[in-house]
Amino acid sequence: MKQASWSYAEEFVTEDEVLAAARGRAAEVGVVPIGSGGGSALRFLASVLEARAVVEIGTGTGVSGLWLLRGMRGDGVLTTVDIETEHQRLARQSFTEAGVASQRVRTISGAALDVLPRLTDGHYDLVFCDGDKREYSAYLAEALRLLRPGGVVAFDNALWHDRVADPAQRDEETVAIRELGRTVAEHDDLVSLLLPVGDGLLVAKKVWTPDAD
Repeated sequence: MKQASWSYAEEFVTEDEVLAAARGRAAEVGVVPIGSGGGSALRFLASVLEARAVVEIGTGTGVSGLWLLRGMRGDGVLTTVDIETEHQRLARQSFTEAGVASQRVRTISGAALDVLPRLTDGHYDLVFCDGDKREYSAYLAEALRLLRPGGVVAFDNALWHDRVADPAQRDEETVAIRELGRTVAEHDDLVSLLLPVGDGLLVAKKVWTPDAD
């Protein structure tokens, strides 16, 4: 795909002033949020799933959270986890500017692998992961427990700045993301897809099993 076509697709769904302000806050504190193409994909997934309960790993300043909330049901609740309390403060500012009711967002400060085990099994429609890349495989294990049958897990940075596709790149984060991709692709209980939006969005649906009902 030529750069012009990629850029056209990436910007196909435009962002408003609220998202632009959230991105501005991200730049100020050194956070790199999901791109507009990935964000619109998250909104689409949340909408198709008619998501009522979503987990987000990596709150940032609220960019991905805004996209998710805009696709979720009106009574849906986003549970978002981040180790940086200042980032979550800025995210809450973004949500307030967007007119999101406070009861629709539950912010939890802490390390994801400490927080996720405390969340309810089989309760969530969508889990979005944008935290420590070295922990992606552990996030997958938690997501499989948290998701209802038919739910979806999504991982940002699945192409990791063009490093994942280059076998010569062997740094810890690249290897972790590459191994995650193989695990997801080979998992019997997942239907997966790698979308070349932004820095790559790996998505997988938890399939229904005979005992799911």
